[in-house]
Order: sequence, then structure tokens, then C-alpha cells
Amino acid sequence: MDINTMKQIAREKFKGSCRICPVCNGVACAGEMPGMGGCGTGNAFRNNFAALARVRLNLRTVHNVVEPKLACNILGMSLAMPVMAAPIAGINVNMKSALTEDEYAAAIAVGSVGAGVISMTGDGSYTDQFDCGLRALALVKGYGIPIIKPRVVEKVVEMAKRAEEAGAPAFGMDIDAAAFISMAKAGHPVSPKTQVELSEIKQKTSIPFIVKGIMTPDDAVACCEAGVDAIVVSNHGGRVLDYGPGTAEVLPDIASAVKGRMTVLVDGGIRSGIDILKMLALGADAVLIGRPLSIAAVGGGAEGVELVLRNYSSELKAAMILTGTADVAAVSRRIIFS
Repeated sequence: MDINTMKQIAREKFKGSCRICPVCNGVACAGEMPGMGGCGTGNAFRNNFAALARVRLNLRTVHNVVEPKLACNILGMSLAMPVMAAPIAGINVNMKSALTEDEYAAAIAVGSVGAGVISMTGDGSYTDQFDCGLRALALVKGYGIPIIKPRVVEKVVEMAKRAEEAGAPAFGMDIDAAAFISMAKAGHPVSPKTQVELSEIKQKTSIPFIVKGIMTPDDAVACCEAGVDAIVVSNHGGRVLDYGPGTAEVLPDIASAVKGRMTVLVDGGIRSGIDILKMLALGADAVLIGRPLSIAAVGGGAEGVELVLRNYSSELKAAMILTGTADVAAVSRRIIFS
């Protein structure tokens, strides 16, 4: 399978819920929720893409970097490159049933492991969405990270323990889903969490705890002080609050506030290996990839997901050579042109 064939198949299966645009920048799908677009005007989705696109890299070729090191260790997990698949659920609604929930979760999990990285699985209004993720983990010997909506603390703890029993090396909570009306309507109330509540979740669970949806330094510091192991700088793909800044804009200040005390992950507008390197230079330890892997899963299943991830790996390696970057664990801010 090649990328173009994969995209053509995906375009047909999506039935308009994703147009597979030449540039996935949130313009054509603005406001399409349900769907793959950003909320409201789509401004936050577009800002994610635009903020990262504005980051420019210095070309350097007088050095001895020939075989840069892409492999890394994140929260005790050995990854072939600093990449994870982002958690996405609600396939039946947002992707017009291009795949079933189980098919989607399995494609992402198996394809990620095939490329030497790890996937996150999603949660949603129906209990089965979380269960689909756990079933996908069973296909890869538990090597995945279930992400839980910000439900009441007791429920988050209960679901985290189920994740641990399934063999997951970590679990997370996408705290930026705190105003999801669909969750409340389905009888699963969600809400923001205080530092005390985050600390309680951490104290009552045993595997590393990731909080996804952090966009300010003060929230990052609160997570750190609560004992959270990692944060994801994320605005939920621009799908929860309109007119927010891009993640690449806020990442440097957040990383400066907590780097060295906790793991810093980021998502939002990442479309290539070069984008991965940009985010590392801005302060991230690793990145999450969302929409591009959704297209890959729909168009090519696990094979498509692995294909896209391996392409990103090749692009990341080339970008590291051309910026004189020897190791993904030590990317210098000096590679950014300013």
C-alpha cells in the first residue's frame, strides 16, 4: 500500500466527514462537529496548524551527525521515536462509521506497535468506547495507554485500575473534555479537576498518570505539584474552546515551568517528521499524532497506520541530520530560526 492509495480509500469511507485535504489545516471542516473539524469557527484548530507552521528551522550541514538517535524512553516505555498515537473515540458519530469503534482502536494499536511506538485509546459517552480500547490493548499485550474522560474521581480511579489490569503501562485523563454535554446526557458527568482531586487520583493508582489538555503554565505546575507524571499540552485538537492559541505557541512557557520535573507531551497540528522535531525543539519530550493517523486507519487499517508512522520516522531522521541534531532526547532550541 502507498500513501495515495490509502488516502483515496479513506476519502471514500469517510463519506465527507473528512475530505482528506492536501493540507490538514482545519479550514474546510471548520465548525463541523460531529465531524473532524474544530469547534465554533474552527479558529483553535487553525491556530494549532498555523502556530507550528510559523516555526522555521536552521539548516546546518557542517557537523558529524550521520546516524541520529530517534529512540527514546518515555515514562519507562521504550519507543522507536518520540511519538504516540492520540486517543480518539466516537468513530460512529464523528467519522460516519467509516470503521467500527473496535476496528479503529485495533488499527491504531496494532499499527503503532508495528512502528515501534505506542497508542492511546479513547473514552466517550458510552461505556463500550472505553472497552473497545481495552480490547485493542489485548491485541498488543496491553501495550497502550487508555485515556479517561474527567469523570468523578471514583470512576476515574476505577477505570484506571481496569487499565492496569489490562497491562497498560500508564493511563491518562483528557481534562479538557470537562464541558462535554454528551457525557452528562449519557449519565456520565464530567468536570474540571482541582489539584487536590488530581492528587487523589494519583495516590489511588499505581501506574503513571498523564493529564491531557494543559494550555497554561499554572495548570502545568498544579499538575506537577499534584504528583502527575506527565502532561499533554493540548486543546483537544481545537474541539473544545474556540479562539484558543495554538499548542506550539504555549508549549515553550509550559515546558520552562515544569521541564525536568515531569514529562511534557504535546499534540496539535503535527503533520510530518519535521513538525515532530519542531515540537521537541520547543520543549516537548514526545508528541501525539491524531488526525493523520485517523486517515491512515480508515484508509489502510493497521498497515496504513504503520506506513504513516514509518514515513514520519524517515522525515524526522532527515530533519535531524539537516539541523545537526544527534539525539531526540537533546534537541536544542538553537535549531529554530528567530
